Amino acid sequence: MTRARRPDPPPMRTNDVRIAMAGTAAWAAALIVMLIVGLPESDRWWLWTCAAGIVIGLFAVWYIPRLQAGRARQEADRAAARNTGGESA
Repeated sequence: MTRARRPDPPPMRTNDVRIAMAGTAAWAAALIVMLIVGLPESDRWWLWTCAAGIVIGLFAVWYIPRLQAGRARQEADRAAARNTGGESA
């Protein structure tokens, strides 16, 4: 016998851009520390890892607002289609 399943809670609201900025700042801080401290020749790849983290974080800061706006538009289109009784592709 299975019990009735409770409905899923609504998604938690977060500031995704701020999270991406915090991660980007962490990679930048790590890069600065490694440049100050210095690394042996065999571990210089860590500098490129930090640089890649910074680049990906900057891309996320640029991309996330566009993603969220597109999702909001799509949801508004779906709501409009439900209200008018039309079908959405």
